[in-house]
Amino acid sequence: MSSESFETQRAALADVVAIPVTPFAEDGTVDQDTHRALLRRLLDGGITTVTPNGNTGEFYALSPEERRLVTELTVEEAGDRANVLVGVGHDVPTAVASARHARELGVGMVMVHQPVHPYVSQGGWIDYHRAIASAVPELGVVPYIRNAQLGGDRLAELADACPNVIGVKYAVPDAAKFAAFARDAGLERFVWVAGLAEPYAPSYFSAGATGFTSGLVNVAPAVSLNMIEALRSGDYPAAMKIWEQIRRFEELRAANGSADNVTVVKEALASLGLCRREVRPPSRELPPSARAEVAAIAAGWSI
Repeated sequence: MSSESFETQRAALADVVAIPVTPFAEDGTVDQDTHRALLRRLLDGGITTVTPNGNTGEFYALSPEERRLVTELTVEEAGDRANVLVGVGHDVPTAVASARHARELGVGMVMVHQPVHPYVSQGGWIDYHRAIASAVPELGVVPYIRNAQLGGDRLAELADACPNVIGVKYAVPDAAKFAAFARDAGLERFVWVAGLAEPYAPSYFSAGATGFTSGLVNVAPAVSLNMIEALRSGDYPAAMKIWEQIRRFEELRAANGSADNVTVVKEALASLGLCRREVRPPSRELPPSARAEVAAIAAGWSI
């Protein structure tokens, strides 16, 4: 497929890329009705790119069957209202099977989670992504990069072999490293998505990102959309006003090595009566003493 054919996918990445939560029912299974309702709320709020099976969706805590279910629910609800970027990962055959399942459902893009193997060589990183990308040449492929050791030249090498690698979710918490990585890989060659959400979006946009991922968007779609509008127009003072508005919420998510990253989002949704607060191990619910602060922040966003 020619690069022109990926125009729709590239445009979809240069936006607020929502990472929906996976709500659980009282019996611990995926709550399908609530999942659909939360997705509709995102779509009604103006979100047009969604990532089922992202980290905010507790990807690594879901079974293979649940990951397929979440993908199917998302594709059904999104319809022609939004672009879907399906998260895939684990071992190569599992990732390829997930990518092919997405393709069967008519999805145009997959995001490849950072390999969780404890020993990742740069050449092996290329081999892993090449095996997945080459198995689904019709799909746009977006590596999710959390590896600070990886050089931008390696991404260029991967894209030389697999021209369907069209974008990057970059999630190394270092704006200078991002700026260098993007230029070493080819700033214009890929769509650069700030993979650490709203807190890093202004600094990453100043260095060339045109989209950012968001978990907060589950709670307040308008806040995330206001930030990307400010960044698109180059109004960094306005973007930083929104940054100040979301700062405490994101600090709570990032504390203790992001221990409560998903927990805080679900707690905010629970405070609004939108889903249960339960998360799966190795995440854990907030203690009752911490819940009021999250509820107050969510209420303050005038949702």
